This record gives sequence, C-alpha cells and structure tokens, in this order.
Amino acid sequence: MANIARAALETALRDRKLDRTLTTALPSLERMDEAAVVPVDVAAIDRCLQGGVPRGHLSEIAGPSSSGRTTLLLHLMAAATARGEIVALVDTLDRLDVASAAAAGIDLDRLLWIRGESATNGVGAAERIERALKALNLVLQAGGFGVVAIDLADVPVSTLKQIPFTTWMRVQRVIEGSDTACLLLTAEPLARSAGGLTMALAGRTTWAGASARSRRLSGLDVRVRVMSPRRRVDGEADVRGVAAGL
Repeated sequence: MANIARAALETALRDRKLDRTLTTALPSLERMDEAAVVPVDVAAIDRCLQGGVPRGHLSEIAGPSSSGRTTLLLHLMAAATARGEIVALVDTLDRLDVASAAAAGIDLDRLLWIRGESATNGVGAAERIERALKALNLVLQAGGFGVVAIDLADVPVSTLKQIPFTTWMRVQRVIEGSDTACLLLTAEPLARSAGGLTMALAGRTTWAGASARSRRLSGLDVRVRVMSPRRRVDGEADVRGVAAGL
C-alpha cells in the first residue's frame, strides 16, 4: 500500500513539474559544459568550481562584512558584462556604490540596478525584503539575464531566516533550465538549489581612504570554501589580490 501511495504521489508531482526541488534525490539537471556555467574570472576560484557558477540554479556568496563578498560578486558581474551578457542586481538596502561597480569593470549599460529602500527612510525590514523578493521574481521571469543577484548581506540573519523556504523553491522553478545564474549575497549560508553551490568566504579586505565615502579597496586576502550537494568541486581556493582586479 505504501509503495502504491508513493507512486501516486510521484506521478502527481511529475504532472505538476514539482518532482525536482531543493531537496530532491533525483540526478542533477545541470549541463556539464562550458555554456552551463558563469565563470567568476578568478583562476583559483574557477578551478575550484570546475568552470564557474552553474546556470539555471540558485547559488550564494556568503561571508561576514569585509570578507570580500561584494568584491567577488562585482568581479563576477564584470566578467559577465565583458562577455556581452546582461546582469541585474536587486540592491535590497540601497548599498551599491556605483563608482566601485564601474571600477570593478562592470559595463553599466549592461547592468539593471534595482534600488531598494535604505534603513533610514522608515520602511520596515520585512517590507524592504518583500519588495526586493518581488523584484527578484519579476526580473527572473523576464529572462534574458546572464546573472541575477540579490544583495541581502546587511539584512540581519534572524530576519532572513523568517523567509519561507518555499520562496527559494519558487525561485529555482523560475530559472530551472535557463541560462541565468541566480546568486544570493548573504552574511552566512541561507539557501541554494540542488545543483547550485555556496561560496563561503573567510578572510579580510584592506581599505585606503580617510572616510567611508572616500574609501577604496587596496588589498584582498580571502579563502573561498565551496559547498555543493551535487556538483563535484575541489574544496577551497585562496584569493589574494589588489583592488578590483583581484
């Protein structure tokens, strides 16, 4: 009886295209060729990732403040725009410094920047996150982007953990089989799809400049640990660089 019930459930899930989820035990759908990944364009990291971040999956860059997480994301997006791809950033708390993005090499004509609400305008954290997630879904549904990222790095972890797990399952359903790599930028690992990966950063960045408004990145010494439930990856990569060029 149990086997019959299980077979009926699996059939129903397949009919609704819900048989592959973040926790599915089925083989990964990923295509193991160069077109199936977005290279980070940092040799040590791309070797570790076996080519880059997988397209059609939800991945994440996680690390504490000053670990190089934003620098790594900007570098990845710059490499994508240099290849002629369109990228999008959902900036939940309106933290992006456009000058830094340009200095990292991002072609701003190929960047869709969706600005969120700053913490000083009276809008609550829950509302800001809700708006950002709606924007993320709209961009993903529109399609045509090589990389779509949402910056949640400065949102309190306790707040992020209140986001229903089904939110990330819906994100994965939207991009599955597409050429879009979706990335979360967070302080610590939050969510990834079955074929996605987590790049957990530890280390430090050094800055030059007298004030927060005039600071510039002067050095980077970061260890990137890659975690993935499906893809075979090569563990960790050490990244040392100066300024945006890594």
